[in-house]
Amino acid sequence: MRSSPPPSLPGPAGPLVKRPRLPRLLRLHRLPNRGGRAWRRLAGVVLALAVIAGCTWAAVVVPGPDWARWVLAGTALTVAAGSVLAVLIGPAARRLAGENAPLSAAERAQMTATDRIKAINAARHTLVQAATGLVVIGGVVFTTQGLWYTAESLSTARQAQLVAVQGQRLAEQGQITDRYTKAVEQLGSAKTDVRLGGIYALQRLAADSPATRTPIRQVLAAFVRGHDTCTPPPGQETTSLPKQCTTPGGKSLASLPSARPGADVLAALAIAPALSTRQAEGNAWRADFSGVRFPRANLSGTNLYGAKLRNANLWGADLSGARMSYADLSRANLVGAKLHEARVSFANLSGANLFDVDLSGAYLHTADLSGAMLWSANLRNANLRSAGLRGADLRDIRGVTAQEVREKAVVNEFTRFS
Repeated sequence: MRSSPPPSLPGPAGPLVKRPRLPRLLRLHRLPNRGGRAWRRLAGVVLALAVIAGCTWAAVVVPGPDWARWVLAGTALTVAAGSVLAVLIGPAARRLAGENAPLSAAERAQMTATDRIKAINAARHTLVQAATGLVVIGGVVFTTQGLWYTAESLSTARQAQLVAVQGQRLAEQGQITDRYTKAVEQLGSAKTDVRLGGIYALQRLAADSPATRTPIRQVLAAFVRGHDTCTPPPGQETTSLPKQCTTPGGKSLASLPSARPGADVLAALAIAPALSTRQAEGNAWRADFSGVRFPRANLSGTNLYGAKLRNANLWGADLSGARMSYADLSRANLVGAKLHEARVSFANLSGANLFDVDLSGAYLHTADLSGAMLWSANLRNANLRSAGLRGADLRDIRGVTAQEVREKAVVNEFTRFS
């Protein structure tokens, strides 16, 4: 028994016209269309994955210029972002809206003109949003790539700069080594002018390279010790030494004229203390002239600041106006020496032999003269403030009274005045 169709209900403008039902054959055509869309989607996903994987592999493994790697990486990121965006505005949006599949052709045919216009506008809006999203994602991707590339370029430039700086330092060190070697070789020359040139070359090298100050100071100090007045040159006998080295002390030695050392020795004697630094511990900062022999030598005005002159033989030497602050002159022989207006503040003169020495006008502030022999010394106008004279022999001193010494200097019960 066939069922009769339901009656048409009246609408606001007339009776509601019922749309005819589609034939069963037309309703079944959705299945193959849906299957075709599924295959196309699957093919698109596979293609996108293949492009992403291929570009990524080529950017990482295949050798090539940096710009090509950046292009491949950007392409992979763009395709990945576009695929994600397509999923979001397509299947994902329909799922959220409660639609499991897109409209079929029959369902689109039943749409009114207004519905079609709305659908077209909605599709246009979706396409515009998709295009905008792709542009934004592409901009972000390429901006990120640009920043990454800039960072890599800066890192590469920095590494290249470090390599260049290291190469420059190595080259400078090589030049310093060559200059040092040539200057030291000049010190062994038999000609005075060549040795003098080597000394001034070492002085210039110490100014250019502060790290070489200590070895240069030690080399110059050794040069002075090997070229003092009483050390014979290599290959010569002691019979060729000057008379002040072979004449016994006393009046016979005092009668000899004062002799000035060679220009090379004086230069090394002045430059080595100038390279001293108080940063080193102990006596490592001093120019070591210990044991040098300059009897009756004219060393007036010489700069011996902080120099180490232990056990030095400076018998009758002229050290007038010399700068000897912080110098170590302990147990030095300064008999009859002239230290007129010399600056000997904070110097160590403990145990030194200063018999008949001329210290008139000398600056002896805080100098250590403990146990020193100052018999018949001339201390006229000498600055003895805080000078240490514990146990010193001050018999027959001249130019100052014992009371004045006690008022200015530091003495004890072992200090002898008579």
